[in-house]
Amino acid sequence: MLVDSHCHLNLDPLNTGLEEVFRRAREQGIGHMLCVSVSLETFPEILELARHHSQVFASVGVHPNERDGHEPTVDDLVERARDGRVVAIGETGLDYFRSQGDMAWQQERFRRHIRAAKQSGKPLIVHTREAAADTLRIMREEDASACRGVMHCFTENWEVARAALDLDFYISFSGIVTFRNAGTLRDVAKQVPLDRLLIETDAPYLAPVPHRGKTNEPSFVRHVAECLADIRQIPLESIADVTTRNFFSLFRHATPG
Repeated sequence: MLVDSHCHLNLDPLNTGLEEVFRRAREQGIGHMLCVSVSLETFPEILELARHHSQVFASVGVHPNERDGHEPTVDDLVERARDGRVVAIGETGLDYFRSQGDMAWQQERFRRHIRAAKQSGKPLIVHTREAAADTLRIMREEDASACRGVMHCFTENWEVARAALDLDFYISFSGIVTFRNAGTLRDVAKQVPLDRLLIETDAPYLAPVPHRGKTNEPSFVRHVAECLADIRQIPLESIADVTTRNFFSLFRHATPG
């Protein structure tokens, strides 16, 4: 069995054909998926999906680039995380690629998510883009190792990966690792300890080879697993077993259905 540890099933165009998305996922051996929140406004539809589909889990959080919706407090996040189908806080973090200028607001939001994760006892899903130094600094200052979590859709170098591992975080690889120009990232994937490895799609974005440029979906996480199996020179079944075990170890409130 495989697990897609990060996707956005509530977004177009996935949300218009979910039964077919789920069918294709089952056919490829994907047993579970984590539907990740990017705003409090869309959180209810994510929670509804998780409540009605046993293979789907939910997170609650506000993406670092989100500016139009409700600004979450620690209490907002902790209260929503009480639901049993919510297994994580996030996605959160820092993104200096899409947002420029004074990033104090983004950094403070990230701190609130870390505090909510620690209070709720649920792990953190971290997004970082062109902000690795500040991301790691804030994680250390807020003692993010106390809640643990995952560096999702990892694209950084080995030094960043090692620093995150030192904070007791997992490293998740998306379809980017299959791209022809991702040689450096594949070198990182070769070094991450197997017991800290996760896989994801980030669907509907970042479809892996051989579907690059198309709408991504959870069934395609198999291609990420196959790529990692090739990189590590181990059977696909071993990647499936270890990443599934890692998922349920980190997201310990997720109950296999």
